[in-house]
Amino acid sequence: MSGRLVLVRHGQSVANVDKLLDTRPPGAELTPLGREQARAFARDAASVPGLLLHSVATRAAQTAAEISAELGVPAREVIGIHEVQVGDLENRNDQEAVDQFDATYRRWLHGERDVSLPGGESANQVLERYLPVLDELRVRYLYDENWTSDIVVVSHGAAIRLTGALLGDVDSSFALEHHLANTEAVVLLPATDGGWSCAQWGTRTPPFEPVPDEVPAESVSDPMG
Repeated sequence: MSGRLVLVRHGQSVANVDKLLDTRPPGAELTPLGREQARAFARDAASVPGLLLHSVATRAAQTAAEISAELGVPAREVIGIHEVQVGDLENRNDQEAVDQFDATYRRWLHGERDVSLPGGESANQVLERYLPVLDELRVRYLYDENWTSDIVVVSHGAAIRLTGALLGDVDSSFALEHHLANTEAVVLLPATDGGWSCAQWGTRTPPFEPVPDEVPAESVSDPMG
């Protein structure tokens, strides 16, 4: 049992450029830069993954397709790992909408996971569809003593940070301050007790603790990252 679970954010989408809260599948397509980001992720991979999965969103499928073409690993769609659904805030980029999303997301990371976005999901609803997918991958593959490959899952920034912080026991303030740029990843290692440990968060490695006066790598200008 030596494989890792690599939760990678999709490449840059058209909606990312416009700073839109784009969450409802199928959603926007990748930009040319987004496709190149996906190819670069593949070229920089430490090894060829044993599985390459992606959400139902177009931007995730296109990211996985570029990775697949580079590494020769077939990509497969998985239900349940799409982005946090923002409901009434969908496709908005005004400051009021971004602030409302950010305020709710902060409450989630601080433990108020039953709070819902207006017309959208609560953190618990996101986790109820997302976590079973990861649990199945752990049981079916990562707990197999003969499995030695990484599993790459192309997903979405807000959903990955929520899930990664919970499973990896990552400090909530760190998770809030450290957004994921396009094609950055949260890497989880399966523990023998049934839990996970977080081995990487974007460009950072443990310990995942807020640094006083540190300027966040991303700002609310990229609210879904």
